[in-house]
Amino acid sequence: MNPKPKKLNIVHVSSEVEPFSKSGGLASISSALPKTQKELGYNVSIITPFYEGIVEKGEITEEFESEVVSKNEVYKFKVLKGKIGDNIPVFFVSNKKFFGKKQGLYGSGIDNSRFFFFDLAALEIIKKLGKAPDIIHCHDWQSGLIPYFLKGRYKSDDFWKKTATLFTIHNLVYQFGHDWWKISSKKKDDGHSILPPLKQTKKVENINFAKRAILNADTINAVSETYREEIMTKDFGEDLHRILKNREERVFGIVNGIDYKEYNPATDPGLFANYDHNSTERKSQNKEWLQKKFKLKIDPKIPVICMTSRIAEQKGFEIFLEALQDFLKQEIQFIIMGDGDREITKVLEKLQKKFPQKIAVTPFDAKYETSLYAGSDIFLLPSRFEPCGINQLIALRYGCIPVVHHIGGLADTITNFQPNKKIGNGFVFKDYSSTALAIALTRATENYRYSDVWKYLTISALKEANSWKIPTEKYIDLYKKTIKFKKQNGNSNNH
Repeated sequence: MNPKPKKLNIVHVSSEVEPFSKSGGLASISSALPKTQKELGYNVSIITPFYEGIVEKGEITEEFESEVVSKNEVYKFKVLKGKIGDNIPVFFVSNKKFFGKKQGLYGSGIDNSRFFFFDLAALEIIKKLGKAPDIIHCHDWQSGLIPYFLKGRYKSDDFWKKTATLFTIHNLVYQFGHDWWKISSKKKDDGHSILPPLKQTKKVENINFAKRAILNADTINAVSETYREEIMTKDFGEDLHRILKNREERVFGIVNGIDYKEYNPATDPGLFANYDHNSTERKSQNKEWLQKKFKLKIDPKIPVICMTSRIAEQKGFEIFLEALQDFLKQEIQFIIMGDGDREITKVLEKLQKKFPQKIAVTPFDAKYETSLYAGSDIFLLPSRFEPCGINQLIALRYGCIPVVHHIGGLADTITNFQPNKKIGNGFVFKDYSSTALAIALTRATENYRYSDVWKYLTISALKEANSWKIPTEKYIDLYKKTIKFKKQNGNSNNH
């Protein structure tokens, strides 16, 4: 009889974890992926900052105290402990200087210093707990110095001898606490030089965490297969395409999933009426409720289009605004929920005043997010680039049909609907322009007029499987590859 294979010991390190802290999809992924791994029997824990004033104390207990040393400077911190899912431990790094009440999640001006300290603290916590993980899964730039420290500072420490690192790129635009393109060429981090001590704040603020992670992690992955290809090109590589291309055999792509228990129209307590693929007629009750709530004309025949993304240029608002003028002359309704760029928001708010029966603009509100998908017919996400995107997956889960730009994770999850062949789950445009967007949206609204076609599309969407189960299995396979790479190369960073 073969011995039972050893279950991996996995530690996730992330700057945000739902429900404790959240600015976007990273928090959802850092919570949902560990939960699914635990369900499959793996030993999982999470390390994240304790943002005072943001993280609710609740059932969080104080575990122990520890310290980080940087060039003879000692930084003490407390380790707090909470849990998510099926008793998955979440360890919080608590330090008033770096994560006190005055600071939000990001944007403090010293974010590099905060996460430099956090990465060292995360490694100290693991060591204090006494069990070296098989894998440290580092999520995005904020945990990007961990692979670098393990290949440098801790290189000869036997405790870490078997620990491999995976660095996940959630969005390569974000490489450290500032805009990478604003750093002068003289001050740009080469990724190899010795790091300055933590107290030298100005020098620390120029460190490129993502670059050092890409150069030192045992493997790297992007959050969709297409985004993996894109980041190795000049157009999408954000000035790191060459080093990614150099390590191409270590770069993988895994598309995200969504939590099917959390997002379920049959049980969602936030909906006016619950429904599933066998009761799609109840979806129309949510539509009527939505039209009432946003003071739009109540009419089941008018297609309702929602957008629930950050209001930012990246999300395609430039081409959307160009196309919008013509659509507002038609019998069509738009609901835009989001926060972000003030200039774009002002334009949208002006249009809302001019066309109050056709356009509603509202700040993001998690309480009503799923109500938008449940009550809308069409979900629009015309992003200029999109590493993965989970909004389109949530929309499908609620039978809300996506119209998207063929890019990144959108290209991997949404296929163009062909009514004659009954294939496809949305409407896709390839050319990034307002004309191409208008054509795709027109195709969607034309198909909406045929109730039998639209019912087929809605039922198909509601039956789709985009849970975390398949991505989780792919991550486990990737962890095993990562461990093999680590064994092959020892402590060499292979660049």
